[in-house]
Amino acid sequence: MLIDALRAQGQSVAHVPQSPDEALDPLRSMAFHWHEAERALDLSPDPDRQQSLFRALHISGGDLRKRPWGWSRGMQQRFVIAMALIGTPDLLVMDEPTSALDPVVAAGTMELLEAYLADRDTALLLITHDLGLAARRVGRLLVMDEGRIVEDAPTEQFLSAPATPAAKALCAHRSWLELPC
Repeated sequence: MLIDALRAQGQSVAHVPQSPDEALDPLRSMAFHWHEAERALDLSPDPDRQQSLFRALHISGGDLRKRPWGWSRGMQQRFVIAMALIGTPDLLVMDEPTSALDPVVAAGTMELLEAYLADRDTALLLITHDLGLAARRVGRLLVMDEGRIVEDAPTEQFLSAPATPAAKALCAHRSWLELPC
């Protein structure tokens, strides 16, 4: 669960799992999850911090008394991202953060996150198979194959000339838009 990751990693690193199901207990209210994240980081409840994050990530109309299944998948994922940002981490690790979302909601969620992080000193490590998602948002791409980094290049260089079979295979599946690889 996300809370366990926050406890283990402290305030400098936060993790957003692939699916909100991995972070949210369906038997607990959204308010419980929020307060548990604050407690895990030894933060006192701060309605202003919560409202600021909710506003930035367009979390509105969600009743915190409800269970996760009472919210849409997009709202759940944005809520999990907000929970990860409670402690203002130095590094935000996002593991396939949009894989459970439809493309429109996924793009909107990433745009909101980028706007929020733009004036903060938080680095983003994006783990994804979605090269289209990554190529628009990162300056450097690393490709892993069987747990090893096999290619490490600036994004533009990678897209123009992928060097390894794994990178070429990623580019071969570019059904996701007009990337130039």
